[in-house]
Amino acid sequence: AEMAARLSENRLVSLPLSRIRVIMKSSPEVSSINQDALFLTAKATELFVQYLASYSYKHGRGKEKNALTYTDLSHTAEECETFQFLADILPKKILASKYLKMLEKEKQDGEVGEDDEEDEEDEDETVG
Repeated sequence: AEMAARLSENRLVSLPLSRIRVIMKSSPEVSSINQDALFLTAKATELFVQYLASYSYKHGRGKEKNALTYTDLSHTAEECETFQFLADILPKKILASKYLKMLEKEKQDGEVGEDDEEDEEDEDETVG
């Protein structure tokens, strides 16, 4: 009966529970993981990713091409207060040449700053 319940639970989430368990156990505070907690964490993560993707698609420029792009995701992380905690994980792509200029400026000034953002859409030689 317990095995049947787990199988039906697994169909309710598309993320692999074994991977979620590994991630949860990587925290030093976690010693054991209740099966319900594992399922709820997986489902909440799945819903969060769906929300991030749909929000980014609706508010991004990728919808013109009928596609969700990395630029859409990074723009959402930068512009939407709800997702700003992801800004370090989804940094905006910049040209390698612009990055090298920023590094050079950092050496001179001792501080990194972003000047203009005109080259943002060139994806040929991007970093990030």
